[in-house]
Amino acid sequence: MKIDSKKYPLPSRFRHHSAANLYLPLSELKKVPDYYPTLIEQVDWNNYFANGKAPDALDIGCGKGKFLLDFAELNPNLNILGLELRKGPVEWLNQIIKGENLPNVAVLWYSVVNGLDFIEPETISKVFYLFPDPWFKKKHFKRRAFSEKFLKDINRILKKDGIFFIATDVSDINYYHLEILDSTDYFHYEIVNNDTDWQIPRTNKEIFCLGKNIEYYRIKVYKNL
Repeated sequence: MKIDSKKYPLPSRFRHHSAANLYLPLSELKKVPDYYPTLIEQVDWNNYFANGKAPDALDIGCGKGKFLLDFAELNPNLNILGLELRKGPVEWLNQIIKGENLPNVAVLWYSVVNGLDFIEPETISKVFYLFPDPWFKKKHFKRRAFSEKFLKDINRILKKDGIFFIATDVSDINYYHLEILDSTDYFHYEIVNNDTDWQIPRTNKEIFCLGKNIEYYRIKVYKNL
């Protein structure tokens, strides 16, 4: 979706990373900062989607929302929900959603490490986890959202015929994702090596990788029935 930069100027202070403690569950914090995303227990979808229905797709870590908005534009019959732990991008995207009167896209300020209990079981047809922060240092591994607990949440909310899309440009993270997937019996997966088998909008990161000839990795994940 093309955004009019005059109508919706991008704030000058958009940091790629946020404070490290935002990537930890609230239960693990001794002191909760003012900028920690609000916990969500229940959502009235009438306040977010024109049809009042629950989301059909989930974009985890939607960032500045290129993929989120492109997917919504290409799939007008599907509700897509973005989750983002940085408050700035969420506020900016909400301006666009309201200003352009977009009926099938919403974004919440939320840290996914606190779970997805506000989403009903087996209601999501597509989950996107695209180019997450890698957290390279071993002492920071605990800040990676991708875990067995996270996969348990995805398994609960994903429809029986749903698809979980994963992408990264970091080979170690790709191996990490595969290792965690293999450690559970929730899913089976396929490695995607061509666009024909992917067929979803490109993220800003994917476009950057293509322009710089940087290798990236894609996985399509399915529930074990």
